[in-house]
Amino acid sequence: MRYSIFSVQDHYPGGARTVPEFYAETIAMAEAAERLGYDTVFLAEHHFHEYGVIPDPAVMLAALAQRTRRIRLGTAISNLVFRHPATVAESYAMVDVLSGGRLVLGVGSGYLKHEFAGFQIPPEEKRQRFDEALGLVRRLLAGERVSHAGQFFKLEEVALNLRPLQQPTPPIYIAILSKEGAYFIGRQGSRLQTVPYASLTSLAQVAELEAEYRRGLAEGGHVGMDDDVVHMFHCHVAETDAAARRGAAEAFELYVETRLYAYKRRYDDVLASGLGLFGSVETVAETLVALHGMGVRHVSLLQNFGNLAHERMLRSMRLFAEEVMPRVRRRIAKEVSA
Repeated sequence: MRYSIFSVQDHYPGGARTVPEFYAETIAMAEAAERLGYDTVFLAEHHFHEYGVIPDPAVMLAALAQRTRRIRLGTAISNLVFRHPATVAESYAMVDVLSGGRLVLGVGSGYLKHEFAGFQIPPEEKRQRFDEALGLVRRLLAGERVSHAGQFFKLEEVALNLRPLQQPTPPIYIAILSKEGAYFIGRQGSRLQTVPYASLTSLAQVAELEAEYRRGLAEGGHVGMDDDVVHMFHCHVAETDAAARRGAAEAFELYVETRLYAYKRRYDDVLASGLGLFGSVETVAETLVALHGMGVRHVSLLQNFGNLAHERMLRSMRLFAEEVMPRVRRRIAKEVSA
């Protein structure tokens, strides 16, 4: 199993933490994740609302590249609808170079109404814009000199003046918010990012989503990997389930209240569905072992939600790395040898 860190970067102007302080905490979080052995730090892109305060993840990832040495640096997601694909390709090629080849590029089309309004882009165009942009980003990152006359973008003999270190391109993941899309992404041979909390109603459905993706891969003639799907879960680990509730429930409720245009699942709702990693070391380990049995091999953990105190979040990260990870590894090894 791979374990990563994910941050939406939700900010609360009425709270005590300023945006500069939040950015400093993000850098500290990435440094801690590297020390603790996490695989990747993923950051979200959002605009025009405190829903998320990183409008350009490439800038923050470039900063993190200078403060870390091993951990991979990723987006979840970079929105391809709001920028020219040549700009996206240039920016993330730079991140890959500055990080020594550690970029993981998650891409998507967005869903927040105020963002489309702010950029004056009709939401009904997003799928076509995304598909066209993604094709161009792939070609540009691969070093092609591109001429293209499409519905939304035009390029004439354009090539990047730098190449990413990872060849032919850094790994590119496509995000979905409905399980129906997993089959089609698998069929085209693409990697997948999912947020089960947002698209499923029970933990058991993760197995269905994985199966649909694998079916698409097989029917498309593609070979699967142990890192071709990343599932993102809210997480808080404490000594007991009750301590986890005391530490995280209030922050999670605040987070839920600020989720725009989304179904609001409360702390108890997430516990009932199984679509969160909240609780004691044993409780969280049991869920991860179950996920492994469903075919999950990479889990990304959203731990700094809802203005949660930085030290409390770091303690959860440490408990997960030092106690949950080894416990899951032992359980999986035992099951394999049985």
